[in-house]
Amino acid sequence: MLKYFYQCVDCGQIIESPHVVYLCDKCSQKNNSALPPRGVLKTLYHYNQIKPNFDYLLQTNFIDLLPIKDYNNMPPLRVGKTPLYKFSSIDNEDLNFELYFKDDSANPTFSFKDRASALVSAFAKENKIDTIIAASTGNAGSSLAGICASQRQKAIIYVPAAAPKAKLTQIVMYGAKIITIDGTYDRAYDLSIEATQKHNYYNRNTAFNPLTIEGKKTVSYEIFNDLRTNIDRVFVPTGDGVIISGVFKGFEDLLKLGIIEKMPTIIAVQAEGSKNLSANMYNEEFKIFPSQTIADSISVDIPRNFYMTKKFITQYEGEHITVTDTEILDASKILSRNTGIFTEPAAAAAFAGFIKYKEAKKLEENSKNVVLLTGSGLKDLNAVQKLINLPEPIK
Repeated sequence: MLKYFYQCVDCGQIIESPHVVYLCDKCSQKNNSALPPRGVLKTLYHYNQIKPNFDYLLQTNFIDLLPIKDYNNMPPLRVGKTPLYKFSSIDNEDLNFELYFKDDSANPTFSFKDRASALVSAFAKENKIDTIIAASTGNAGSSLAGICASQRQKAIIYVPAAAPKAKLTQIVMYGAKIITIDGTYDRAYDLSIEATQKHNYYNRNTAFNPLTIEGKKTVSYEIFNDLRTNIDRVFVPTGDGVIISGVFKGFEDLLKLGIIEKMPTIIAVQAEGSKNLSANMYNEEFKIFPSQTIADSISVDIPRNFYMTKKFITQYEGEHITVTDTEILDASKILSRNTGIFTEPAAAAAFAGFIKYKEAKKLEENSKNVVLLTGSGLKDLNAVQKLINLPEPIK
């Protein structure tokens, strides 16, 4: 018996298979390319057979809670185990609550996406698959390219031509096949699915491949491991809904194992210029608001994991908030000068959301608040150029 199985978020169908599985075969037949996909799968485990002891799980690199057989099939690069920094003041204001930054720019390709790429790559290695394909605005693509390079696997990346040059440079330098699209991320996504179906590649796309959520959930294990207590809030930059679903899923696993007592309040932070998840949370019919934001990594017209994210937020009383591009840039500057952490706009959005939340609601004294920082600022230098004012050279 496999230690894991899949369950459709929509119809509840259970799928048990050691082979490549993407969407629910029943619900995905109804999909409309102009709407978020149905039939996204959630990976579940036989929790009653897993030793409910976090120290044991930590010593085994969470292998009992990952859909692979052997952790040695993970990439040789150090993925995850990123630092969690605590700061007690911001702009000389002492905080009466605890504020932590989980810095995932410390991953090998400088973004959170390495967590998903590493697990997808390990599964491919176990199943003797040598070519992996993905669509990306840049981070997922550069991540997959770098991870595949370390595993001697081939990567094919579809990206919008407008993606930041630093991310496109990474993809090329890692030796991946790059295909630029004169269009949006959503179009690149659709084309990558067509290529998958035509050539039988293994697809890493977020939500389409359920293992992406499982890779991303490990951040929750690490946050709990560092603090070893209940966390009050986690602020997550949100575009297609996969990262935040991973955060929910990780804490849900710990909840089911009895390792934690309560789910943190997990807050989805979206750019005001790309709010297609939060704007549709309570709509009966999904409506697209065309995206335009400097935070390219969370700029999505069709959130591919909309329905799972909505279910998580509803079930566990999560929250959502939007921030403007101005607020994102201000947050980036505040974060950099107070912590020495320079993040890309999508990551700074999470801190902007924290600032906005703090100003609107009083944070409880001694409460534990975590801001998830998902990518390095060096990934997109153009976005912050308006903040840069270099002095004239002296003679």
